[in-house]
Amino acid sequence: MKAVVIARPGGAEVLEVREVEDPAVGDDEVLIKVEAAALNRADTLQRMGLHPPPAGASPYPGLECSGTILALGRSVVGSRWKIGDRVCALLSGGGYAEKVAVPAGQVLPVPEGVSLRDAASFPEVACTVWSTIFMTSRLSPGESLLVHGGSSGIGTFAIQIAKHLGIRVFVTAGSEEKLAACKNLGADACFNYKTEDFVARVKEETGGKGVDVILDNVGASYLQRNLDSLNVDGRLFIIGLQGGRVTEVNLSCLLARRLTIQAAGLRNRTPENKAIIVSEVEKHVWPAIAAGKVKPVIHKAFPLSEVVEAHRLMESSAHIGKILLIP
Repeated sequence: MKAVVIARPGGAEVLEVREVEDPAVGDDEVLIKVEAAALNRADTLQRMGLHPPPAGASPYPGLECSGTILALGRSVVGSRWKIGDRVCALLSGGGYAEKVAVPAGQVLPVPEGVSLRDAASFPEVACTVWSTIFMTSRLSPGESLLVHGGSSGIGTFAIQIAKHLGIRVFVTAGSEEKLAACKNLGADACFNYKTEDFVARVKEETGGKGVDVILDNVGASYLQRNLDSLNVDGRLFIIGLQGGRVTEVNLSCLLARRLTIQAAGLRNRTPENKAIIVSEVEKHVWPAIAAGKVKPVIHKAFPLSEVVEAHRLMESSAHIGKILLIP
Protein backbone atom coordinates (compact mmCIF):
# COMPACT_ATOMS: atom_id res chain seq x y z
CA MET A 1 0.00 0.00 0.00
CA LYS A 2 0.98 3.66 -0.25
CA ALA A 3 1.71 5.55 2.97
CA VAL A 4 3.36 8.80 4.01
CA VAL A 5 6.76 8.14 5.56
CA ILE A 6 8.75 10.63 7.66
CA ALA A 7 12.13 10.26 5.92
CA ARG A 8 13.93 12.06 8.77
CA PRO A 9 12.95 14.64 11.41
CA GLY A 10 12.46 18.07 9.86
CA GLY A 11 10.21 20.39 7.87
CA ALA A 12 7.29 19.43 5.66
CA GLU A 13 9.66 18.45 2.85
CA VAL A 14 10.72 15.27 4.77
CA LEU A 15 7.30 13.68 4.13
CA GLU A 16 7.42 11.12 1.30
CA VAL A 17 4.77 8.83 -0.19
CA ARG A 18 6.22 5.31 -0.45
CA GLU A 19 5.08 1.75 -1.06
CA VAL A 20 5.06 -0.06 2.30
CA GLU A 21 3.78 -3.35 3.73
CA ASP A 22 0.08 -3.58 4.57
CA PRO A 23 -0.53 -3.35 8.34
CA ALA A 24 -0.93 -6.60 10.29
CA VAL A 25 -4.38 -6.91 11.89
CA GLY A 26 -4.40 -7.86 15.57
CA ASP A 27 -7.08 -10.05 17.15
CA ASP A 28 -8.95 -7.05 18.57
CA GLU A 29 -8.48 -4.83 15.51
CA VAL A 30 -10.20 -4.01 12.24
CA LEU A 31 -8.49 -3.15 8.96
CA ILE A 32 -9.85 0.00 7.30
CA LYS A 33 -9.49 0.99 3.64
CA VAL A 34 -8.91 4.73 4.16
CA GLU A 35 -11.26 7.13 2.38
CA ALA A 36 -9.76 10.22 4.03
CA ALA A 37 -7.41 11.12 6.88
CA ALA A 38 -7.38 14.44 8.74
CA LEU A 39 -4.35 16.46 9.80
CA ASN A 40 -3.69 17.39 13.42
CA ARG A 41 -1.07 19.71 14.92
CA ALA A 42 0.48 16.64 16.61
CA ASP A 43 1.35 15.26 13.16
CA THR A 44 3.67 18.22 12.55
CA LEU A 45 5.33 17.62 15.94
CA GLN A 46 5.83 13.93 15.09
CA ARG A 47 7.36 14.94 11.75
CA MET A 48 9.88 17.15 13.63
CA GLY A 49 10.79 14.29 15.96
CA LEU A 50 9.06 15.87 18.97
CA HIS A 51 6.03 13.56 19.38
CA PRO A 52 7.01 9.92 18.78
CA PRO A 53 4.27 7.31 18.31
CA PRO A 54 3.41 5.18 21.36
CA ALA A 55 5.04 1.72 21.61
CA GLY A 56 3.51 -0.66 19.10
CA ALA A 57 1.75 2.07 17.08
CA SER A 58 2.21 2.62 13.34
CA PRO A 59 5.30 4.71 12.54
CA TYR A 60 3.32 6.64 9.91
CA PRO A 61 1.51 9.86 10.87
CA GLY A 62 -2.27 10.27 11.01
CA LEU A 63 -4.46 10.23 14.13
CA GLU A 64 -7.92 9.94 12.56
CA CYS A 65 -9.49 8.61 9.39
CA SER A 66 -12.66 7.44 7.72
CA GLY A 67 -13.17 4.50 5.39
CA THR A 68 -14.58 1.03 4.87
CA ILE A 69 -13.81 -2.08 6.93
CA LEU A 70 -11.77 -4.58 4.87
CA ALA A 71 -11.03 -7.24 7.50
CA LEU A 72 -11.80 -8.18 11.12
CA GLY A 73 -9.45 -9.55 13.77
CA ARG A 74 -10.42 -12.87 15.36
CA SER A 75 -11.96 -11.33 18.49
CA VAL A 76 -13.96 -8.82 16.44
CA VAL A 77 -15.77 -11.42 14.32
CA GLY A 78 -19.39 -11.58 15.51
CA SER A 79 -19.25 -8.10 17.08
CA ARG A 80 -21.12 -4.99 15.88
CA TRP A 81 -18.60 -4.49 13.03
CA LYS A 82 -18.87 -6.19 9.64
CA ILE A 83 -16.72 -6.15 6.50
CA GLY A 84 -17.98 -3.29 4.31
CA ASP A 85 -19.13 -1.08 7.20
CA ARG A 86 -18.56 2.65 6.65
CA VAL A 87 -16.70 3.95 9.70
CA CYS A 88 -14.36 6.56 11.10
CA ALA A 89 -11.71 5.94 13.74
CA LEU A 90 -9.42 7.43 16.37
CA LEU A 91 -5.90 6.20 15.62
CA SER A 92 -2.56 6.06 17.43
CA GLY A 93 -0.93 6.61 14.02
CA GLY A 94 -1.02 5.31 10.46
CA GLY A 95 -3.87 7.38 9.02
CA TYR A 96 -1.79 8.86 6.17
CA ALA A 97 -2.05 5.62 4.19
CA GLU A 98 -4.34 3.54 1.99
CA LYS A 99 -5.04 1.09 4.83
CA VAL A 100 -4.81 1.22 8.62
CA ALA A 101 -5.38 -1.28 11.45
CA VAL A 102 -7.11 0.05 14.58
CA PRO A 103 -8.51 -1.45 17.82
CA ALA A 104 -12.25 -2.09 17.36
CA GLY A 105 -13.00 0.00 20.47
CA GLN A 106 -11.71 3.12 18.66
CA VAL A 107 -14.04 2.74 15.67
CA LEU A 108 -17.24 4.76 15.21
CA PRO A 109 -20.02 4.54 12.64
CA VAL A 110 -20.11 7.40 10.13
CA PRO A 111 -22.58 9.88 11.68
CA GLU A 112 -25.95 10.10 9.96
CA GLY A 113 -26.04 12.86 7.36
CA VAL A 114 -22.23 13.10 7.01
CA SER A 115 -20.32 11.86 3.94
CA LEU A 116 -17.72 9.12 4.33
CA ARG A 117 -14.98 11.60 3.39
CA ASP A 118 -16.08 14.34 5.78
CA ALA A 119 -16.42 11.87 8.69
CA ALA A 120 -12.61 11.81 8.87
CA SER A 121 -12.76 15.30 10.39
CA PHE A 122 -14.49 14.19 13.60
CA PRO A 123 -12.78 11.43 15.67
CA GLU A 124 -9.75 13.29 17.08
CA VAL A 125 -11.50 16.61 17.70
CA ALA A 126 -14.63 15.02 19.17
CA CYS A 127 -12.64 12.70 21.46
CA THR A 128 -10.29 15.52 22.53
CA VAL A 129 -13.03 18.03 23.31
CA TRP A 130 -15.42 15.56 24.93
CA SER A 131 -12.76 13.86 27.11
CA THR A 132 -11.34 17.16 28.36
CA ILE A 133 -13.85 19.93 29.00
CA PHE A 134 -16.89 17.66 29.32
CA MET A 135 -15.78 14.35 30.89
CA THR A 136 -13.05 15.94 33.07
CA SER A 137 -13.89 19.63 33.56
CA ARG A 138 -17.64 18.84 33.77
CA LEU A 139 -18.64 21.84 31.65
CA SER A 140 -22.40 22.13 32.12
CA PRO A 141 -25.37 23.91 30.53
CA GLY A 142 -25.57 27.53 31.70
CA GLU A 143 -21.79 27.81 32.19
CA SER A 144 -19.35 29.74 29.99
CA LEU A 145 -16.37 28.54 27.94
CA LEU A 146 -13.35 30.31 26.43
CA VAL A 147 -11.71 28.49 23.51
CA HIS A 148 -8.29 29.60 22.30
CA GLY A 149 -7.72 29.01 18.59
CA GLY A 150 -11.44 29.12 17.87
CA SER A 151 -10.96 28.64 14.12
CA SER A 152 -8.88 25.45 14.45
CA GLY A 153 -10.33 21.96 14.00
CA ILE A 154 -10.66 21.65 17.79
CA GLY A 155 -12.08 25.17 18.08
CA THR A 156 -14.71 24.91 15.35
CA PHE A 157 -15.96 21.64 16.86
CA ALA A 158 -15.89 22.95 20.47
CA ILE A 159 -17.95 26.04 19.56
CA GLN A 160 -20.68 23.95 17.97
CA ILE A 161 -21.02 21.21 20.59
CA ALA A 162 -20.88 23.71 23.48
CA LYS A 163 -23.54 25.96 21.94
CA HIS A 164 -25.73 22.90 21.29
CA LEU A 165 -25.46 22.04 25.01
CA GLY A 166 -26.50 25.50 26.23
CA ILE A 167 -23.10 26.96 27.04
CA ARG A 168 -22.02 30.56 26.45
CA VAL A 169 -18.94 30.46 24.21
CA PHE A 170 -16.11 32.98 23.80
CA VAL A 171 -13.16 32.45 21.44
CA THR A 172 -9.83 33.96 20.50
CA ALA A 173 -8.51 33.98 16.93
CA GLY A 174 -5.96 36.00 14.98
CA SER A 175 -7.81 37.53 12.02
CA GLU A 176 -11.14 39.14 11.18
CA GLU A 177 -11.90 36.27 8.77
CA LYS A 178 -11.34 33.70 11.50
CA LEU A 179 -13.39 35.68 14.05
CA ALA A 180 -16.26 35.90 11.53
CA ALA A 181 -16.11 32.13 10.95
CA CYS A 182 -16.32 31.51 14.72
CA LYS A 183 -19.26 33.92 15.00
CA ASN A 184 -21.05 32.07 12.17
CA LEU A 185 -20.60 28.79 14.06
CA GLY A 186 -22.37 30.31 17.08
CA ALA A 187 -19.66 31.87 19.27
CA ASP A 188 -21.19 34.56 21.51
CA ALA A 189 -18.13 36.83 21.51
CA CYS A 190 -14.88 36.66 19.54
CA PHE A 191 -11.60 38.35 20.52
CA ASN A 192 -8.66 39.12 18.25
CA TYR A 193 -5.70 38.08 20.40
CA LYS A 194 -3.35 40.19 18.26
CA THR A 195 -5.15 43.48 18.94
CA GLU A 196 -7.25 42.88 22.09
CA ASP A 197 -6.56 41.90 25.69
CA PHE A 198 -8.66 38.73 26.05
CA VAL A 199 -8.64 38.96 29.86
CA ALA A 200 -10.23 42.41 29.77
CA ARG A 201 -12.73 41.31 27.09
CA VAL A 202 -13.73 38.21 29.05
CA LYS A 203 -14.29 40.30 32.17
CA GLU A 204 -16.32 42.79 30.14
CA GLU A 205 -18.55 40.04 28.68
CA THR A 206 -19.09 38.31 32.04
CA GLY A 207 -19.74 41.31 34.28
CA GLY A 208 -16.29 41.01 35.85
CA LYS A 209 -16.71 37.36 36.88
CA GLY A 210 -14.70 35.46 34.27
CA VAL A 211 -15.49 32.20 32.46
CA ASP A 212 -16.12 28.79 34.02
CA VAL A 213 -13.89 26.72 31.72
CA ILE A 214 -11.02 27.47 29.31
CA LEU A 215 -9.79 25.10 26.59
CA ASP A 216 -6.19 26.11 25.92
CA ASN A 217 -3.71 24.98 23.26
CA VAL A 218 -1.12 27.67 24.04
CA GLY A 219 0.35 26.72 27.43
CA ALA A 220 3.06 28.74 29.16
CA SER A 221 2.65 32.17 27.57
CA TYR A 222 -1.09 32.23 28.39
CA LEU A 223 -1.05 30.55 31.81
CA GLN A 224 -1.28 33.64 34.03
CA ARG A 225 -3.77 35.37 31.72
CA ASN A 226 -5.90 32.23 31.59
CA LEU A 227 -6.02 32.03 35.39
CA ASP A 228 -6.90 35.75 35.50
CA SER A 229 -9.82 35.03 33.12
CA LEU A 230 -11.47 32.34 35.27
CA ASN A 231 -14.56 32.64 37.47
CA VAL A 232 -14.73 31.23 41.00
CA ASP A 233 -14.43 27.40 40.77
CA GLY A 234 -13.10 27.85 37.21
CA ARG A 235 -11.27 25.08 35.36
CA LEU A 236 -8.39 25.57 32.91
CA PHE A 237 -7.79 22.61 30.58
CA ILE A 238 -4.47 22.64 28.69
CA ILE A 239 -4.25 20.48 25.56
CA GLY A 240 -1.30 22.09 23.77
CA LEU A 241 1.92 23.96 24.42
CA GLN A 242 2.24 26.11 21.30
CA GLY A 243 3.25 29.05 23.52
CA GLY A 244 5.91 27.17 25.49
CA ARG A 245 6.29 24.70 28.36
CA VAL A 246 7.87 26.75 31.17
CA THR A 247 6.63 29.91 32.87
CA GLU A 248 6.34 31.62 36.24
CA VAL A 249 2.88 32.08 37.72
CA ASN A 250 1.30 33.73 40.77
CA LEU A 251 -0.58 30.92 42.52
CA SER A 252 -2.59 33.12 44.90
CA CYS A 253 -5.54 33.31 42.48
CA LEU A 254 -5.92 29.50 42.65
CA LEU A 255 -6.54 29.77 46.39
CA ALA A 256 -8.69 32.87 46.23
CA ARG A 257 -11.02 31.56 43.50
CA ARG A 258 -10.68 27.76 43.99
CA LEU A 259 -9.28 27.29 40.49
CA THR A 260 -8.29 23.98 38.92
CA ILE A 261 -5.60 23.41 36.27
CA GLN A 262 -6.06 20.24 34.21
CA ALA A 263 -4.12 18.86 31.25
CA ALA A 264 -4.12 15.77 29.08
CA GLY A 265 -3.13 14.32 25.75
CA LEU A 266 -5.08 11.71 23.81
CA ARG A 267 -2.57 9.72 21.78
CA ASN A 268 -0.72 8.07 24.69
CA ARG A 269 -3.82 6.89 26.56
CA THR A 270 -4.38 3.12 26.76
CA PRO A 271 -6.67 1.45 24.20
CA GLU A 272 -9.08 0.72 27.08
CA ASN A 273 -9.23 4.40 28.02
CA LYS A 274 -9.66 5.47 24.40
CA ALA A 275 -12.51 2.95 24.01
CA ILE A 276 -14.34 4.56 26.97
CA ILE A 277 -13.94 8.02 25.42
CA VAL A 278 -15.07 6.80 21.97
CA SER A 279 -18.14 5.17 23.55
CA GLU A 280 -19.04 8.42 25.35
CA VAL A 281 -18.56 10.40 22.14
CA GLU A 282 -20.89 8.07 20.24
CA LYS A 283 -23.48 8.38 23.00
CA HIS A 284 -23.36 12.16 23.50
CA VAL A 285 -21.86 13.77 20.38
CA TRP A 286 -23.01 11.60 17.48
CA PRO A 287 -26.73 12.44 18.03
CA ALA A 288 -25.87 16.17 17.81
CA ILE A 289 -24.08 15.57 14.50
CA ALA A 290 -26.98 13.47 13.18
CA ALA A 291 -29.37 16.29 14.17
CA GLY A 292 -27.29 18.80 12.17
CA LYS A 293 -26.31 20.75 15.31
CA VAL A 294 -22.61 20.02 14.76
CA LYS A 295 -21.30 20.09 11.19
CA PRO A 296 -17.94 19.19 9.70
CA VAL A 297 -15.82 22.29 9.02
CA ILE A 298 -13.32 21.41 6.30
CA HIS A 299 -10.94 23.98 4.86
CA LYS A 300 -9.39 21.89 2.09
CA ALA A 301 -8.75 18.31 0.97
CA PHE A 302 -5.41 17.34 -0.62
CA PRO A 303 -4.46 14.13 -2.42
CA LEU A 304 -1.97 12.05 -0.41
CA SER A 305 0.71 12.99 -2.96
CA GLU A 306 0.39 16.64 -1.82
CA VAL A 307 0.98 15.94 1.88
CA VAL A 308 3.91 18.43 1.94
CA GLU A 309 1.58 21.25 0.83
CA ALA A 310 -1.05 20.10 3.37
CA HIS A 311 1.48 20.34 6.23
CA ARG A 312 2.66 23.75 5.03
CA LEU A 313 -0.92 24.99 5.08
CA MET A 314 -1.43 23.69 8.63
CA GLU A 315 1.78 25.34 9.83
CA SER A 316 0.83 28.64 8.19
CA SER A 317 -2.34 28.66 10.38
CA ALA A 318 -4.20 30.17 7.42
CA HIS A 319 -6.86 27.45 7.54
CA ILE A 320 -10.26 27.41 9.24
CA GLY A 321 -11.38 23.99 10.47
CA LYS A 322 -9.87 20.71 9.28
CA ILE A 323 -7.47 19.75 6.48
CA LEU A 324 -8.00 16.34 4.83
CA LEU A 325 -5.75 13.94 2.91
CA ILE A 326 -7.30 11.63 0.30
CA PRO A 327 -5.30 8.45 -0.53
